[in-house]
Amino acid sequence: MRTIRTRTIACAVAMAAVLSLAPLRAQTTQAALSKEAGTLSDKFAGLARVMAGKYDWKPGEGVRSVGDVFNLIVTENGLLAATLSGAGGGQGGRGAQVTDPEKLQEALKTSYANLQKAIERLSDADLKAPVKLFGRDMTKEEAVRFLFGDQHEHLGQSIAYARSNGVVPPWSK
Repeated sequence: MRTIRTRTIACAVAMAAVLSLAPLRAQTTQAALSKEAGTLSDKFAGLARVMAGKYDWKPGEGVRSVGDVFNLIVTENGLLAATLSGAGGGQGGRGAQVTDPEKLQEALKTSYANLQKAIERLSDADLKAPVKLFGRDMTKEEAVRFLFGDQHEHLGQSIAYARSNGVVPPWSK
């Protein structure tokens, strides 16, 4: 009798675990990518806030400054949103550098909000549509994943910049 109860409980626990993962599997690719954009937005905007006043700092000559990295992210997001909507050429280009902390924080948030809208508008077929990004042929989904991978590297760079300046990232407290 004890073996049956143990197996029944184990089976019930396993079923609960499987059912709790069902919503994760049901999430669309577009929703997952949009959520990732939101996570990146929160982290970069948080770092931009706590690093205000240090945007000119860089670890050495020939290396991007704190502000350069944040501006690069804004530029990448604009490029990617344009590429996904069909309005971009996929080459990129730098706009004017934003140096005011409040404006740069807002530019980061706005760029991610625009990117999220562009991602959410994509159909499943759109995700597989070919695009050229930085001279490379890829699908729209691959373009998003490629730039998000790049942005995670810049997030690590920005965290290192913060810690080198004695600043703790806001989510690490």
